[in-house]
Amino acid sequence: MTEADLADLGVHRIAVPVPFPQAGGPVNVYLVEERGGGYLLFDAGLGSPEAQAAIDEGFRRLGRRFTEISRIVVSHGHVDHYGAARWIQERHGGSIPVYAHRDDHAKITETGRRWKELAPLYAAHLATLGVPPDVLASIAREGERSLGLARRLVEVNDLDEGAVLETRHLRLEVLHMPGHTPGLVCLYDRDRRLFFSDDHLLEKVSPNPLIDLGPDGRAGWFRPLVSYERNVRRLHALEVDLVLPGHAEPFTGHRAVVERLLAFYQKRQARLAGLVGDGSPSVYELATRLFPRARAGEVFLTVSETVANLEVLEERGVLRREEAGGVTRFLRAGAA
Repeated sequence: MTEADLADLGVHRIAVPVPFPQAGGPVNVYLVEERGGGYLLFDAGLGSPEAQAAIDEGFRRLGRRFTEISRIVVSHGHVDHYGAARWIQERHGGSIPVYAHRDDHAKITETGRRWKELAPLYAAHLATLGVPPDVLASIAREGERSLGLARRLVEVNDLDEGAVLETRHLRLEVLHMPGHTPGLVCLYDRDRRLFFSDDHLLEKVSPNPLIDLGPDGRAGWFRPLVSYERNVRRLHALEVDLVLPGHAEPFTGHRAVVERLLAFYQKRQARLAGLVGDGSPSVYELATRLFPRARAGEVFLTVSETVANLEVLEERGVLRREEAGGVTRFLRAGAA
């Protein structure tokens, strides 16, 4: 199916640049034609000047106006997916309702905790994973820079599993697929077998299973990769002809992509299980072995990836965790 075929179904894509090479390509903003005129916007892109310029140009290229937007649906609470929503509301000049799953509201609303409140909580948690103080400072700077690329929203409405968004040509079911974030949602048209996957499934890269301390700053409430593997298998079972991802070009063959991704995780988990038997290293030490070329600013991603895979092994009974001396370590399940 070509972009022209999608346009016939009332779906128009704007590719927006992002400064994150790990994302797998530009972030996509989708305009979906509404029944009574206007457009549903699925994701809003980043709030940087470069991203806003790309969105502006995309609207001009498509011959659309910001005043035609009737509602904004945010797939999940990462800056590259909601960052320009408030700017778009201002360009509209009126009130555009925004919808997102409640489990990600705290990430995108003004009432959620800001980075200056979250940074000490994340630093304390990462210290228990063995991350040294100088690297913690680099992570704090990177977090401040990234979260500065979005403006929080005044009000966000709930978007629940099973809700249906009726548009001009599509009947989009809301599927709650936690993993990449706790509140990530995808949209699915069963009749036309279209799946808006945002970051739940990308063709070229694996979605980051990020550490999430939750709205109250509590660790351990959410195990991203345990949840992700369950939900990506749920996607594998669906009949899908075309995936409309959060980054890069639409693609086909979703089952092959899912199978390749699960095999990748299985290989990584097998390697980690072997490394754990080598002197009970900290999570940070394991991350440096898995990702020896990672920059200091990427350590949050690499430690998140490492601990998420360790949690899968813990869930399966291969490993167990031990808290000693303020540091969390993972041991073989039968080890003393």
